[in-house]
Amino acid sequence: MKKFVLHSDYQPRGDQPQAIDQLVRGIKQGLREQTLLGVTGSGKTYTMASIIEEMQRPTLVMAPNKTLAGQLYSEFKQFFPDNAVEYFISYYDYYQPEAYVPQTDTYIEKDASINDEIDKLRHSATASLLERRDVIIVASVSCIYGLGSPEDYYGMAISLRPEMEISRDELLRRLVDNQYERNEYAFSRGNFRVRGDIVEIFPASTGEDAIRIEFFGDEIERIIEFNPLTGEIYGRRLHVMIFPASHFVTTKERMLAAAEEIEKELAEQCRILKKEGKLLEEQRIEQRTRYDLEMIKEVGYCKGIENYSRYITGRAPGEPPYTLIDFFPGDFMLFMDESHIGVPQIRGMYEGDRSRKQNLVNFGFRLPSALDNRPLKFAEFEEKINQVIYVSATPGDYELEQSQQVVEQIIRPTGLIDPEVVVRPTQNQVDDLMEEIRQTVGKGYRVLVTTLTKRMAEDLCDYLADAHIKVRYMHSDIDALERLEILRDLRNGVFDVLVGINLLREGLDLPEVALVAILDADKEGFLRSKRSLVQTIGRAARNVEGRVIMYADVTTPSMQEAINETNRRREKQMEYNRVNHITPETIKKAVFAAVEATIAEEPSEYEVHNFHSMAREEREHLVAEIEKDMRQAAESLEFERAAQLRDLIRELQAPPGKKSRKRRR
Repeated sequence: MKKFVLHSDYQPRGDQPQAIDQLVRGIKQGLREQTLLGVTGSGKTYTMASIIEEMQRPTLVMAPNKTLAGQLYSEFKQFFPDNAVEYFISYYDYYQPEAYVPQTDTYIEKDASINDEIDKLRHSATASLLERRDVIIVASVSCIYGLGSPEDYYGMAISLRPEMEISRDELLRRLVDNQYERNEYAFSRGNFRVRGDIVEIFPASTGEDAIRIEFFGDEIERIIEFNPLTGEIYGRRLHVMIFPASHFVTTKERMLAAAEEIEKELAEQCRILKKEGKLLEEQRIEQRTRYDLEMIKEVGYCKGIENYSRYITGRAPGEPPYTLIDFFPGDFMLFMDESHIGVPQIRGMYEGDRSRKQNLVNFGFRLPSALDNRPLKFAEFEEKINQVIYVSATPGDYELEQSQQVVEQIIRPTGLIDPEVVVRPTQNQVDDLMEEIRQTVGKGYRVLVTTLTKRMAEDLCDYLADAHIKVRYMHSDIDALERLEILRDLRNGVFDVLVGINLLREGLDLPEVALVAILDADKEGFLRSKRSLVQTIGRAARNVEGRVIMYADVTTPSMQEAINETNRRREKQMEYNRVNHITPETIKKAVFAAVEATIAEEPSEYEVHNFHSMAREEREHLVAEIEKDMRQAAESLEFERAAQLRDLIRELQAPPGKKSRKRRR
């Protein structure tokens, strides 16, 4: 069995060795909940990695958003290159949940755009948990949403070896049961094709390699791994596992049994609605459910099959759904990074989901069993935890009350001191900010600017761009993987200023940032609370010249508390530096590659990967450039290229999240 081996030239310093030792000791003593209070830049990720290496257990690392999850994934990949480091986040680029608004009698059908790249990574994560123990899965909090049964997922997996007796037709039947589709022409992930005694399978859990099964009669003669694009043969395999193409799979017998249970519930729900005089709702639920039942019986699934997951997985009414956590063995460890954000998110997920679905049930759009297709309740999440370490620079009250041990990691090994915080009036704040940006960029550093709204972020971005400042903005309309590319471009100097809202707070590791500007710092609320301000201030704590400017007309209690806490940490670090004769140094950290299951072979001709975060002037200039090339291609009779450029323009001009496909550089 392969072991976790931490690869790093870095050695624990400051109070890291004591923090690692205390937390490891706590895990070995059986402490269920602990907290690591670690400031920005103190090496919390390295501390987590050291604990994983020491304990040698499968580990789930939960982050409060996709951007931070992507950053942690890249760092753990760097620390554990020989182990399975996986990425599990929501695979939707765009998601409009099914809903009904009774006040206006408006039904909103579910509309979603699935990111195939992220879907590969999700399947790779669950497959790794079955095959090995040296697994780290970095996930967003969406991993507590319902998933198929791990027993069915693992039980339906197809294990193949040379000399194994299985007929070709039996293999094809099992592939179809696992929701693979036969496609002789467009051979892509989740498909298979047949050529005589040869079956070629493109597994759902990989994006690069396909498997060729060669039969001799009813026996597997040879298994070959090959590149489906070039046909290059990588080698022979002595064993291969083909995992299902969907996490919602089960045996045909159980699916038919589920259909019977759905019919019984339908009859009961129709009886109730008729008794209440809801004839329209009765007719609606009858028609919709009958259609779903026909699909389930004929092809094994239907649109929205997750709404029947209670029957498919054999759960009782109200029983917790299966989630990613259920795919882990019982001795797994959990790290909740930036727990002061993650814990409240988990608390609120169930009620928000329930209120939307209750309307669908009440008005005949879904059966009551759809309510069991849900995220975990907070109490259910607590029950599923084995041992957890909450990680945050500003732990919430819940973590501090629940933890049997709180370990501080305040000292930065680099000697970096928390940034000096300056409060300036809001009058002429943009002009003052522009001057500060020019000075900071002139020294070769980057700038973060936080606003309160998306509109403010976009308008400020356009204003700065008009002043010839290289700027981008980032908010929730930007795709998950595109956000990571924006952050990489900031670090690489493609642009100098990043404008955002709360996405620029927790955990973002940007050593090149020497200035953080907080606009409207005196607007008390979630984005300007003490914890939020401390986190935002921390974005400048990885650079020796880091500074923070709060633009405000009054100093609120939250601002004062954040400044006091920052000053306390500054004094502690300065004393450590004096005793150990340390001269502070800016953190030097490699810029990690993008999160991808498939690596693009060659770059695109145009820099379009972060188009929707560019300033308006830049977007218009780029589209005009592509349009000019399109016309030249048409005049030269290069019609195929002209059509490709035309499609690219249409894709770029579509709203964020509505693109037909995700382009790579």
